[in-house]
Amino acid sequence: MKPLSMFTLVLTLFCLALASVAPAQSYKAEYKMSLVLGTAFPWGQGGEIWANLVRERTDGRINIKLYPGVSLVQGDQTREMSAIRQGVIDMAIGSTINWSPQVKELNLFSLPFLMPDFAAIDALTQGEVGERLFSILDNAGVVPLAWGENGFRELSNSRQEIRTPENLKGMKIRVVGSPLFLDTFTALGANPTQMSWADAQPALASGAVDGQENPLSIFTAAKLHTVGQKHITMWGYVADPLIFVVNKEVWNSWSEADQAIVRQAAVDAGQQQIGIARKGLVEEGLPLLQQISDLGVTISQLNPEERQAFVTATRPVFDKWKAQIGAELVESAEAAIAARVK
Repeated sequence: MKPLSMFTLVLTLFCLALASVAPAQSYKAEYKMSLVLGTAFPWGQGGEIWANLVRERTDGRINIKLYPGVSLVQGDQTREMSAIRQGVIDMAIGSTINWSPQVKELNLFSLPFLMPDFAAIDALTQGEVGERLFSILDNAGVVPLAWGENGFRELSNSRQEIRTPENLKGMKIRVVGSPLFLDTFTALGANPTQMSWADAQPALASGAVDGQENPLSIFTAAKLHTVGQKHITMWGYVADPLIFVVNKEVWNSWSEADQAIVRQAAVDAGQQQIGIARKGLVEEGLPLLQQISDLGVTISQLNPEERQAFVTATRPVFDKWKAQIGAELVESAEAAIAARVK
């Protein structure tokens, strides 16, 4: 074999050097992160934390811009998951509720009265059930990285205190675009009305709908007491974990080192975001409830017998959707909750 000429040697070294930097050259100047809510809310704050951690830890190789209000899909929350798979959205922190039309197993968290407390949420998201759901999401075409939290969805309305299913009869309640939510509120005798969050606030202000259900962090940040929502029922009927995900093509365009950085940043941001979402609801005295009460809002905390009446009224909905979600998955979730450390 003849020795390499100086020109050939230089060319070879140049090509090797070029190959070593090629992945960085294929990175986008900016990545689009979709969020339902902006940085005034714990949800958006989680996105901001994740973006900042990624930028800092990659020395600016990966820069992320936040798009709240699901503006990349014209505000249609239920289209977000499909848009991530199609590459319209690069990254997202999404709701299990909003993505459940595309991934039926995510309806697990919307089963009425499945999760009685925060420890129950953690038992699912941080255990085997959470791992299984991440595997399902990966097979559905996205890369799931970490869990966040929107929180338990409590009921508010402008008309009266609600302590029994009978109190809900005939009330127009704004719900998200999920058939399971329609079934749940119909079983309680209410008149559920699907609409986006952007449409919900003016509808509440005008009286077109009587009430809504959302975590208390959203109630306060959106100042829902100013649009007639003077009664809150603490019933904890469902909770809404959030999921940090990346589009698969975007993920595969990054080096393994940067993938590890983005994943760990998501985990760290998720933990911080969960802490923000639960603030005022896990400390002694539940200070967030006092803050809301000081706004002139009546807060009703159900006793076990009152809550059981709602559980009983919605049990047929639970059983119907258990079959659709997958009985084995639901039973695994129930077992994990029963074994949780409170």
